[in-house]
Amino acid sequence: MADKPAGLLAVPGRGDARQDCLQRRLEIEFGPLETVHRLDMDTSGLIVFARSKEMGRALSLAFSERAVSKHYAALVHGVPEAPEGEITLPIGRDWTMRPLRRIDPEDGQTACTRWRLVRTPGERSLLDLEPVTGRTHQLRLHLAATGHPICGDRLYGVPGDSHARLCLHAARLAFDHPGTGERISLESPHAFGV
Repeated sequence: MADKPAGLLAVPGRGDARQDCLQRRLEIEFGPLETVHRLDMDTSGLIVFARSKEMGRALSLAFSERAVSKHYAALVHGVPEAPEGEITLPIGRDWTMRPLRRIDPEDGQTACTRWRLVRTPGERSLLDLEPVTGRTHQLRLHLAATGHPICGDRLYGVPGDSHARLCLHAARLAFDHPGTGERISLESPHAFGV
């Protein structure tokens, strides 16, 4: 487990200029690591790597089978009308504006995000998000599509947003260790200042 800062790639990207990433930095200290799941470059918070191929496969399977509990903290624009809810809008690729995704009722993949209002600092809201599915940009797109884009989101957010970073943080992970069966619960506080 590691706590990724915003603005750093989780894994190496394409080309020499995109090789600095959390995985490479951790490998300097711990040796070769296996990618289990990813976070967007702009998202901060908890990320899991494995130290062996066997553990990597087992943990990746747990993520793909939705056996991992994942919760994110997000600071969004506006105040939702309800204290909690579920967003079930299908997500597809936007081939004209790569790497963007879009809500696509005809050809999109099913996507589900559960959310809960934590508090409302002014005209913004702090939400606890639980992605039931794991589509690329799911949380960012779902919140933007429902009128509450994440603060600092340069892809789907409010033009002229003054937030210096994307206010999305992988705050809690829980899963059964594939080797021991022990329940692992990890937490990382957000740094949004609210």
